[in-house]
Amino acid sequence: MALFREKTFPAIVIAVGLVVAGWSVGEGLKSFRQADRFLTIKGLAEQDVKSDFAIWTLSFRRAANNYDEVRRQLTDDREAVVSFLLSQGFSLADIERRPLQITDLLARDFGQQDVAFRYTGQAAVTVRSMDVDAVAKAATSIDPLIQQGVQMSQEGPMGGSPRYLLRGFNDIKPVLLEQAVKNAAEQAQKFAADAGAHLGDLRRANQGSIQILDDDGGDGYSSGQTIGKRLRVVSTFVYSLD
Repeated sequence: MALFREKTFPAIVIAVGLVVAGWSVGEGLKSFRQADRFLTIKGLAEQDVKSDFAIWTLSFRRAANNYDEVRRQLTDDREAVVSFLLSQGFSLADIERRPLQITDLLARDFGQQDVAFRYTGQAAVTVRSMDVDAVAKAATSIDPLIQQGVQMSQEGPMGGSPRYLLRGFNDIKPVLLEQAVKNAAEQAQKFAADAGAHLGDLRRANQGSIQILDDDGGDGYSSGQTIGKRLRVVSTFVYSLD
């Protein structure tokens, strides 16, 4: 009898242990499944705004066989451009005269010797203004400069169309984030209802980044070519499901 008890008791202990272990594993899986019930939603918000700053560089070129002639022509052209900008309502504080750049083509290493003009030069004037409408208007009114013989250049970083920027987007950021939160919450509520679940607490949130787009329909970041901008924020939110 004693021998029977000695063999039976350990077996009972092992059996109870297996039952307890099985219950614990089951509860653990149940908790795991419950913890795994969450929903990830992206909240979208967009707003159309107007640029609040413009930078416009007017670039011009000259070429001749005489260095002093190129320098004089570029200097005269630069003053003509400044006068034009003043006539458009800009102040001297808005205007920056860029240094003259003159190149001796015959002095360059491995340069061609049969060039049409020995000296080529370029200069520029940059206007910076918060009056974006005035910049846009002036950019379409440069015919008088061309009629004066100013050889406008559209090539390179010193010349081209105005660039329109949005410097005050941080003032709009809180509004966009609030709209993104609301949009995500509405989507999450609908998804939970469709799934027959109850939307729980917000577990995590990632505000994402604000994209500044041109309002010309493109999806890439703003190139600065349009006055109108579209701000877009896509934030990520994780909700629990009960």
